[in-house]
Amino acid sequence: MPDPRRESAPGETDVELLAAAQVSLNRHAEVLRGLGQLFAEHGHELYLVGGSVRDALLGRLGADLDFTTDARPEQMQRFLRGWGDALWDTGIEFGTLGVGKGADRLELTTFRADTYDQVSRNPEVRFGDNLADDLVRRDFTVNAMAVRITAEGPGEFLDPLGGLTTLRAGVLDTPSAPEVSFDDDPLRMLRAARFVSQLGFTVAPRVRTALEQMAPQLGRITAERVAAELDKMLLGADPIAGIDLMVETGLGEVVLPEIGAMRMAIDEHHQHKDVYQHSLTVLRQAIDLEGPDGPDLVLRWAALLHDIGKPDTRRHEPDGGVSFHHHEVVGAKMTRKRMRALKYSKQMVDDVSQLVYLHLRFHGYGDGRWTDSAVRRYVTDAGPLLGRLHKLVRADCTTRNKRRAARLQANYDDLERRIEELAAKEDLARVRPDLDGNEIMAILGIPAGPQVGKAWTYLKELRLDRGPLERDEAIAELLTWWNQQGGSGV
Repeated sequence: MPDPRRESAPGETDVELLAAAQVSLNRHAEVLRGLGQLFAEHGHELYLVGGSVRDALLGRLGADLDFTTDARPEQMQRFLRGWGDALWDTGIEFGTLGVGKGADRLELTTFRADTYDQVSRNPEVRFGDNLADDLVRRDFTVNAMAVRITAEGPGEFLDPLGGLTTLRAGVLDTPSAPEVSFDDDPLRMLRAARFVSQLGFTVAPRVRTALEQMAPQLGRITAERVAAELDKMLLGADPIAGIDLMVETGLGEVVLPEIGAMRMAIDEHHQHKDVYQHSLTVLRQAIDLEGPDGPDLVLRWAALLHDIGKPDTRRHEPDGGVSFHHHEVVGAKMTRKRMRALKYSKQMVDDVSQLVYLHLRFHGYGDGRWTDSAVRRYVTDAGPLLGRLHKLVRADCTTRNKRRAARLQANYDDLERRIEELAAKEDLARVRPDLDGNEIMAILGIPAGPQVGKAWTYLKELRLDRGPLERDEAIAELLTWWNQQGGSGV
């Protein structure tokens, strides 16, 4: 996987990196000059900071720009309201205002000198008076650099904590002792795994030691904040590196213990070190299949979690082999439980757990034994997840036996052709009974209620088995079923 940083960055000099940053910032010159002039006119300092400076140096600066200033929120509100296209004050209690200006989204925060209550780990917001105090409280040195913004645009580059050196080396280190930084806000430990994934960096030895020693403190962080960091990590350029760091340091045991637990289950094909390594390979291969619309968070979560049911279903067979019968069922339940605990949306939980549940369905039909009925059920059960299921199943082929791998891919090619052929004849995207609820009530002479639902379900199963029926045939089948139920549907 290519390094997410600019390819030439590791060997570049500081001068070259700063020149690259200037090129990045020049793309935003108009808004930076306008903002710098506005703050200067009102007697305030303004600095571009954090990830914006880091990304400018790496040649990956986007439209989101972060600033810090000595101006207080209420002061900024007064003079920004007429300048920006839009103004957001949802973060004003933390000293932050959001401003939309053209294509750029700006976030401006008053200098901070927070303290932490050491119980909930929530910051006790305290505004600072200078840039130096603001930078030293940041998570990593690569995020503790600043560029002065004036009426002329980007000006002096400020790096009091050596962020440029660590950035050039591709290393995450903390401005203060990591134990102090992580004690202030344990979520920074998870941010380390996220930046490893996003930036292709490694962690400094002292940071890794602190992660191992302080991992349990992540338990103090709210589920929502944890989930947000996990998502950003999974969406990074190399999530496998971030996951490995989590598992190896013990962070994963706190926030996602099912992943590390897979190291205990040997894959039944004996082609991988363990199910954990197999799952990382599947994730990597799923990412390769995302295409131009990626990254796909649902697919990535499903690829990572698809085999988490294996440790709980592992059985040693009499012939010396290992089986994991029904691990997809157990895994889907475990996925649902973990994602609910992390406070994911119902849709996200449903989608990921359904993919985990369905990922083995293809293998249950063997070579070339897909009936029309089986194809309909496969498509119906997958529903709108069918495209993702295709990618997950293909990614799950990790055998090193080239002939077996080719056969599995060929079989799946055949299934996709079968789906296309059947879809050309039928509306597979919306397989419904040939009679709707109103028609069922009219034909059977019954009111709305559970009996209609049972009749509808029967006709749906019939439709899946036999395909579309003529109306007269569907009515005959309904009446036959109704009579077999004694005319009550019970």
